[in-house]
Amino acid sequence: MDSQITLRLPRELARALSKRAKARGVPKSQLVREAVTRYMAEAESLTAEQVWQRSLPFIGSLEGDHEAAMADPLYRQIYEMNFRE
Repeated sequence: MDSQITLRLPRELARALSKRAKARGVPKSQLVREAVTRYMAEAESLTAEQVWQRSLPFIGSLEGDHEAAMADPLYRQIYEMNFRE
């Protein structure tokens, strides 16, 4: 039996999906299946080095509130295991 999922899309992405589906004359669900299929095929073929190269532009691009994050027990445990003095 096929599996069903529900997802929420940002308004603009949902509009673009509807527009593309209408232009192709296919259901939106077909476009989503095609996109996920392509993504999964590509993701499975990537090497660790390729994943690393793709992520380089994003390193250091996010800022976080360290003090607020330390209030989360799981974050604190991971932090303490990775950043020992």
